[in-house]
Amino acid sequence: MISQFFVLSQRGDNIVFRDYCGEVQKGSAEIFFRKVKFWKEDGEGDAPPVFNVDGVNYFYVKVAGLLFAATTRVNVSPSLVLELLQRIARVIKDYLGVLNEDSLRKNFVLVYELLDEVIDFGYVQTTSTEVLKSCVFNEPIVVDAGRLPPLGPAAIFMQGSKRMPGTAVTKSVVANEPGGRKREEIFVDVIEKISVTFSSSGYILTSEIDGTIQMKSYLTGNPEIRLALNEDLSIGRGGKSVYDYSSSYGSGAVELDDCNFHESVHLDNFDIDRTLTLIPPDGEFPVMNYRMTQEFKPPFRINALTEEAGPLKAEVIIKVRAEFSSSINANSILVQMPLPAYTTRVSFGLEPGAVGNTTDFKEGNKRLEWGLKKIVGGSEHTLRAKLTFSQESHGNLTKEAGPVSMTFTIPMYNVSRLQVKYLQIVKKFKTDNPYRWVRYVTQANSYVARL
Repeated sequence: MISQFFVLSQRGDNIVFRDYCGEVQKGSAEIFFRKVKFWKEDGEGDAPPVFNVDGVNYFYVKVAGLLFAATTRVNVSPSLVLELLQRIARVIKDYLGVLNEDSLRKNFVLVYELLDEVIDFGYVQTTSTEVLKSCVFNEPIVVDAGRLPPLGPAAIFMQGSKRMPGTAVTKSVVANEPGGRKREEIFVDVIEKISVTFSSSGYILTSEIDGTIQMKSYLTGNPEIRLALNEDLSIGRGGKSVYDYSSSYGSGAVELDDCNFHESVHLDNFDIDRTLTLIPPDGEFPVMNYRMTQEFKPPFRINALTEEAGPLKAEVIIKVRAEFSSSINANSILVQMPLPAYTTRVSFGLEPGAVGNTTDFKEGNKRLEWGLKKIVGGSEHTLRAKLTFSQESHGNLTKEAGPVSMTFTIPMYNVSRLQVKYLQIVKKFKTDNPYRWVRYVTQANSYVARL
């Protein structure tokens, strides 16, 4: 299926390399990195996840600042290989606790042992952490995560020590705590990625939520878990479940368009009290994936106004208002807006007293960027940008600029109102009470406002 597998650092260093078939030249990793780094077929943007060079198909995903890549000369399903790369990264993270260049280099023996069990002669054998525990015997060398900067989605678990411990995403499924004891705990994350399109007048044109309930268990003995959701949860359009489950339908009901469950989930009581019963496998896994197009209150309102200020000048005013409670903060906000191709200079003006704001004009792709470190619920922020052109716009400014797009992360907040009502652990011997952590995160998938 695949000929080679390798992991590269951001500098292009070869951290892990395994050749299964010998049909692709040895320098493929260098060819791949040069192609990804200097991708110029479209003039801008990153290289696509799949491309072909001299008859060799290259596949790659970016995980925690690393490039996980595979090569083959045969015609295989791109989705299959990309999913395999994601699962390999997840298995390695389950074993090492921290996934970065330092942890890979210190645990290269364990990583190669995992790869030998996952892939045999280029064909996948298993990507289950639970199955691998019976045939992988090396212990991981634990890397101290306290001195490492959070990378990507891992940062969402570092939002305050009272709500979540620092070990949430930096703990191996096989290594014990100092002293030889294993801390009994379980993590459940409700992660929602929302897509919203606003019209030029501020009305919502499209809205959609792609959500997942992720679980990571560190419980000994694989006890049964009961996870209860909203009792008024309904599945299928019109409030009628696609599984013909009975549900109370009302104005406050949570309506999902469709959903799917992990193979370990039993739905025996789901139609009665919306309770999921499962014996969680080792490692991180999605308990439930769901999609929702029911109308919801968007977390942010974006208003953008463009007006000409002279023959070769224009002004752009962007307002962002947070529609959620003042007790909640949004992090890592980035607002972007494409500008006309003949824009030569942009000067920015922020509100008095604005803290943690960054502004930039990307001259290469003519894009305005406005970054905010934090937005408190209920607050409003305004950016004024004065544009200078090399030619007249002839009244086509709104056609050649925009739309305004936005990315953000909001911890402990979800727009669908889907809730984990309780998390029950059925243990035969109640010697101690395991820690339970339930967290909610909302992220932007495609958050766009038209001009």
